[in-house]
Amino acid sequence: MVYFIYLSYKIIMIAETNKKKINEPLIGAHMSISGGLHLAIERGKNISCRAIQIFTRNSNRWNSKEITDEEAQKFITARKESGINPVFAHDIYLINLASPDDKIFEMSVKGFLEEVRRAEQLKLDFLVFHPGAHKGSGIKEGVKKISGALKEILRKTDGFAVKLLFETTAGQGTSIGTSFEEIADLMEQAGNKERLGVCIDTCHIFAAGYDIRTAESYKETLSRFDGIIGLDYVKAFHINDSKGDLGSRLDRHEHIGKGHLGKNAFKYLLNDERFYAIPKVLETPKGADMKEDIENMGILRHLFSIA
Repeated sequence: MVYFIYLSYKIIMIAETNKKKINEPLIGAHMSISGGLHLAIERGKNISCRAIQIFTRNSNRWNSKEITDEEAQKFITARKESGINPVFAHDIYLINLASPDDKIFEMSVKGFLEEVRRAEQLKLDFLVFHPGAHKGSGIKEGVKKISGALKEILRKTDGFAVKLLFETTAGQGTSIGTSFEEIADLMEQAGNKERLGVCIDTCHIFAAGYDIRTAESYKETLSRFDGIIGLDYVKAFHINDSKGDLGSRLDRHEHIGKGHLGKNAFKYLLNDERFYAIPKVLETPKGADMKEDIENMGILRHLFSIA
């Protein structure tokens, strides 16, 4: 009798432990690699991130030093010891796979290939990238150039584990990837979809005209995404409020609850069981002490717990 009581107690405790794990949202923030790649892991751990995003090099320069085997191993070890998972990268801002300028396009393809190789060397889960801007050549031509470049890059990195994630864009300027249809078209034309995915940026989709501020509009937008692309392809979220209003096409991030999206949008997302295991990373403005990241993550945890 005592044994069965003990066994029942253990089962209840295991269930409660599992529930607690589920009830901790998989959130984090973009972390600086200043001073060394491994320090991004340390910074994330210090503010209780469960997932982080990094640049693997200076985001505003074409050229960069190669990652040594020692640096890579130091990073991989730090990540393993931290328990932070997943860890993924964003490509540098200079890359434009849709550029009609032959020189820029060539540099972009070369630069993106390097980004993929660096991400694989660090054993990162994903590489997030902006599809590109057509600069006046038109969306159709831009999609053709991006998908053609990706097809070649995927061929040259055959066997790599890192997935390449299209980031949804706000529609500022001539950027491609503003509509779900454009993302779907890019994925279809690039092929090898098992190595591709999508990172949904909450600020960007809102600025592009997709409303997620009410329970009804959130459900409608995600249903639309599922019908056009498929929710299985969502591998990450950028969690940002928006300085611009719905459909403004303004790519300006704001702190959680202080922009036009408001807190409810994040409450719906955080409590959507379909995305419990999908990382949600902040890209909101911050200072060197990361106080803003801590505050934003605190708000997100609270929104999760009150749903």
